[in-house]
Amino acid sequence: MTGPALRLEGVTRRFAGHAALADLTLDIERGEFIALLGPSGCGKTTALNCLAGLLPLSEGRIWLDDRRLDTLPPERRGFGMVFQNYALFPHLSVRGNIAFGLRMRRLPRAEIRQRTDEALRLVRLEEHAAKLPGQLSGGQQQRVAIARAVVVSPSLVLMDEPLSNLDAKLRLEMRTEIRRLHQRLGLTTVYVTHDQEEALSLADRLVVLRAGQVQQIGSPEELHDRPANPHVADFMGFRNLLRTTAETVDGDRVGFRIEGVPCTGSAVGDVRPGAGVVVAVRPENLVPAEDGLPCVVDVAEYQGRDMAAEALTGDGLRLHLRTTARLAPGDPLTVAMRNALVYPAEGRD
Repeated sequence: MTGPALRLEGVTRRFAGHAALADLTLDIERGEFIALLGPSGCGKTTALNCLAGLLPLSEGRIWLDDRRLDTLPPERRGFGMVFQNYALFPHLSVRGNIAFGLRMRRLPRAEIRQRTDEALRLVRLEEHAAKLPGQLSGGQQQRVAIARAVVVSPSLVLMDEPLSNLDAKLRLEMRTEIRRLHQRLGLTTVYVTHDQEEALSLADRLVVLRAGQVQQIGSPEELHDRPANPHVADFMGFRNLLRTTAETVDGDRVGFRIEGVPCTGSAVGDVRPGAGVVVAVRPENLVPAEDGLPCVVDVAEYQGRDMAAEALTGDGLRLHLRTTARLAPGDPLTVAMRNALVYPAEGRD
């Protein structure tokens, strides 16, 4: 069968007249890993709960192939879900937690055992099968939650910030684990996160949301290299968002000045000479140069291979830098911009 596995058409959810999610339209292919990305309150968890059936839609439809899902209760949608807080049954063993969904489906005992054993091997928890959740580490508990979600062979796996309660080392390990499982099983997955690095490393496509509205849908490379607007750029690591005026536009090359210093960048959108613009630059693309923007280091943080720094210009403009040079507060710098993106000013509210 061809066509998308899952289709969201104008999915909207309102609370007291306010649209927490507005007009989300998205086709998700079989086996695709989609990340819903954005800050707190952007609508990503609302979207996931609408998919899961935990929230009714105010408008729109959800289809799985030619079957409409939004009119079905959660238990009839056949999805697996991994929650932020694991949501394991504390009185059941690891094996019991994983087998729970299979028992609810009243499958034969031999099949339940076989599929539970396979899931335990998949998440490498065979030796912990008899333990209770309280005897496991956070990462192990999350593996149990993932195994419980995938053991029922769901048509879709929903993950709601599953790594946010883990420490930094475990987050990296579990990120690799989730990617490994997805590559092996090929399950269609919708993953909610506020962590852009996590989304970039896991997803086939990203959906960036803001205030319930879709800002951009695209591959990790597209969102990383060419954010659609200043909001997406800010969220994807372009920490320097500088307001100025476009002086010249030649094709996609834009000339502008920052505190009197001439600079150039690439236009994104309809940039016109004389119009206000927002210039987006990653910290690593503000580089030392003989002819550039003078500034003074205000804060410097050693981060292993390089340093993160904040510097102030003569007019008090704050710049974010990342460099291998050793910096200290009070050090004078002159920096130039590389790979700057230039947006129409109305693209940032």
